[in-house]
Amino acid sequence: MTEKTPRRAFLRMSAMATTGIALLPSATINAFNEPSSPFEGYNAYAEEKTDLRTLPFGKHVRVSGTIFNHLGTTPLANAQVEVWHMSPNSTKFRHRGKCKTDATGAYSFITDLPNNEKGRSGRIYFKVSKDGNTYFTELVVTPYFAHITSKHWKENKQLEDRVFLKRDTHFGETRINFNIALNQ
Repeated sequence: MTEKTPRRAFLRMSAMATTGIALLPSATINAFNEPSSPFEGYNAYAEEKTDLRTLPFGKHVRVSGTIFNHLGTTPLANAQVEVWHMSPNSTKFRHRGKCKTDATGAYSFITDLPNNEKGRSGRIYFKVSKDGNTYFTELVVTPYFAHITSKHWKENKQLEDRVFLKRDTHFGETRINFNIALNQ
């Protein structure tokens, strides 16, 4: 014999659920309207941090750069930069963080060298957003080189020479300058 829920109990539970949804903060509701990421592993609730390393030793990558407007002429202050990548020796995306650009449009973070995805070099993924505009891109990183994708070059060529990476290595830390135009 199955137990039936009385009608009044059903209505009371429905009213509580509806009230709970109505009381959700608007930021939570807006998260459902965010554009979905074209890259695997994105988490809209990443912690605000710029040091994503799990260990103080090992191969690290410091990525910094400037976020520009869609014309590539004006640095954008207070743009949100979110980053994530596959964790070393893992198939999980546990390395994530986010930060705001400073008054000159600059951002910077340090992380472990990303693991390679199946059949591909390691990648660090980016989501840049400001004033309702959102842009996704990626940076290819290995222990020996770093480069932009053809898609990134095509969508950021208004940056002219600033679209190309500057890479150097000091004491086991690879430093990469990676500029991005917030395309609309």
